[in-house]
Amino acid sequence: MTYFWIGRPWLQFSIATIRWVGGVDCRLTGYQNLLDAAAGNRVIICSKHQSTFETFFFPSVMTNPIAYVYKKELNLVPFFGWAIGRLHMVPIDRSAKGDAWQRVARIGARLMDQGKWIIMFPEATRAPRGEQLLYKSGAARLALETGAVIVPVAAATGRCWPRASWTFVPGTVDVSVGPALRAMKDESAVEFMGRVEAWIEAEMRLIDAEAYAS
Repeated sequence: MTYFWIGRPWLQFSIATIRWVGGVDCRLTGYQNLLDAAAGNRVIICSKHQSTFETFFFPSVMTNPIAYVYKKELNLVPFFGWAIGRLHMVPIDRSAKGDAWQRVARIGARLMDQGKWIIMFPEATRAPRGEQLLYKSGAARLALETGAVIVPVAAATGRCWPRASWTFVPGTVDVSVGPALRAMKDESAVEFMGRVEAWIEAEMRLIDAEAYAS
């Protein structure tokens, strides 16, 4: 966790720089939902992913250390990958299939028991603003295997930081944290993720209605 607290000020500075240079502010609502969920629970944060903004923003504002689930291949990227490896996050080897999930569940449970919150992007990649990609059930599967709750997050960051771009559009992005969701009895990972997806996508259409007007 030491590396997280060392890196957090740099991320806070990065978000401040985006505000000063790009004119991009962020309005965060519902954060108390996350704090309420964290009391006595393992927590998985499941967020919409539209730009690089949220990967910088989440660690800069959250009161607990966080751990991303990320592709193991990123560990090979000089400097960036090496840094991720030192932060004790959750690498996944997607070619290992079943064995990979056993490892993810084991590491995820250990990190959550240490007080970390796990963050996963269910669409697996950045979605263009106003679009909905296929939601994968990995976060729900991890929750079922570890007994964690899922806290859904809608993040309309593509409004001011478009996907695959370093050009900022001045304005305010909205990030909305929903109430924790817990798997119901005999609910499958696909069914559980369906409820998570429904909340996120409904909230996206509220906080960025303009993008979904058509």
